[in-house]
Amino acid sequence: MMTSAAAFVRPVEAASVVERVTSEIRSSILSGRLAPGQEFSLRQIAGQLGVSFIPVREALRSLEAEGLLVTRRGRSAVVAPLDADELHSLTRLRGLIEPDLHVKSCQVIAAEELDRLEQLLQVSNTGGHDTDEAFELYHAFRVGLVAPVATAWDLRIMERVWRAMDRYYRIAMSRASEADVAEADSLRRALLAAFRERDTEAVWSATMRRVEFAASMAERSLTP
Repeated sequence: MMTSAAAFVRPVEAASVVERVTSEIRSSILSGRLAPGQEFSLRQIAGQLGVSFIPVREALRSLEAEGLLVTRRGRSAVVAPLDADELHSLTRLRGLIEPDLHVKSCQVIAAEELDRLEQLLQVSNTGGHDTDEAFELYHAFRVGLVAPVATAWDLRIMERVWRAMDRYYRIAMSRASEADVAEADSLRRALLAAFRERDTEAVWSATMRRVEFAASMAERSLTP
């Protein structure tokens, strides 16, 4: 059954490119404005964005490839439901790829870049940002940690894994206690400290602790 025409997305200028439309719909899915399992029409989204069907159709193809939604015949789509098997698969991929990239990166990343990433982390944790902005700042932090050594394929894979897992993590963090939020921040800072020491064993361990914490938090999103 089609949902009512509530404002799931914010209007964008008619001249917006496909990337902007994709970004806005992705943000709506990750934030929960478009909820897991929710069906919507291309006409509905195009009208809210103020664009034609063409960029919306292209955006939905990209988001379907990211596993965030499923397109249907008749110009409609449904947001992919939350799934325990998917979450476990995403966690496994993070555990296989992310520690290796961090270990390699910590040996070559510039101290000035670590200073910049620490500032990003601080800014993302301060007030004055909505949830979307805070997550985008944190996303820039995690991309920056691997950027010195990541290949285009590494980044392509990790972008999809991180974005897909963010759906679960954001729901869980919206219900998190102050202790959970403090633990998340502590783990990020421990990883950054290990990078500064160029301690590959500490970097590996700190990365795995973050992956395991994110997984344990994200699992809470599967419970209503």
